[in-house]
Amino acid sequence: MAAMERHGIFADSITYSELIKCCLARNAVKQGLAQNSEGDEALNQFKRMKRAGFATDQSTLTSVLRACTGHAGLVDDGWNYFQSMKRHYGIDPGREHYGCIIDLLGRAGKLDEAVKLIQEMKCEPDATIWRTLLGACRVHRNVDLAIYAAEQVLKLDPEDAGTYVLLSNIFANSQRWEDVSKVRRAMKDKGIAKEPGCSWIEVNKQIHAFVLGDTSHPKSNEINWRVNQLIHKLMGIGYVPDTNYVLQDLEGEQRDDSLRYHSEKLAIVFGLMSLPMGSAIRIRKNLRICGDCHTFAKLVAKMENRLIVIRDPIRYHHFQNGVCSCGDYW
Repeated sequence: MAAMERHGIFADSITYSELIKCCLARNAVKQGLAQNSEGDEALNQFKRMKRAGFATDQSTLTSVLRACTGHAGLVDDGWNYFQSMKRHYGIDPGREHYGCIIDLLGRAGKLDEAVKLIQEMKCEPDATIWRTLLGACRVHRNVDLAIYAAEQVLKLDPEDAGTYVLLSNIFANSQRWEDVSKVRRAMKDKGIAKEPGCSWIEVNKQIHAFVLGDTSHPKSNEINWRVNQLIHKLMGIGYVPDTNYVLQDLEGEQRDDSLRYHSEKLAIVFGLMSLPMGSAIRIRKNLRICGDCHTFAKLVAKMENRLIVIRDPIRYHHFQNGVCSCGDYW
């Protein structure tokens, strides 16, 4: 913060070109804070910038709403900012603003309010809006609304593989295996393929990629063995595999085993094997981290006294001392 003040972001008198640079910088900072689950700090920056006399534009309000979306305690703040856009800032909400607030309501479990807001939108909801609602249905296990949201997405984007996969996952979590088969059959008939989950980690300036079921890594056997050993140790301190994230019709030990080799678990264990004691483990993932791997990462970070950072498509997760920066809200 002090560095930004030294560079004039909160200066009383700056040139027009400097003002433009500052406006770009402030939005980038708030977006970065939001992605790292620092919603409170992002809002504090917004308030400071308002006091300093900076104008509020559409991008600024998008950043503010995203910051609220990333924190469970900022639902009321986000809703108040959204409702005041026209009145206080003279800005009509656009699709991005609606998308943020629908995400906010959905994450908070206010699915009825989210649907009502979609119906009241002054612009036509796009596929992204409906995907956001679909994601909230997965979190809160509202299967009927999920089916409706998925239908709306596929009307607008019939080839969207993510929607088929997410709907299949929702059915699987409810153990509606016949519906899972129907969705997968529809994907096959349309030639739509599921993107495999993949995690990357850099060690000694070399990128190592991990995918569930892929044994091509030269240390695959050792990694798998160490995953099993680590899970055994974690179960001794209270870890219980969350089989709600098993997406196949399996029973008993098979359900637990299917969770063991998710790509982020493999990447974490490889990081423990390969990086110096005490150094941070930084991982990039192409799909949103699942709840079981999230719990796994928290416990590993505590037991091994490590900082583990996982960047998924939504945000950065900083795992340390048994907690995550997202506050289990993502």
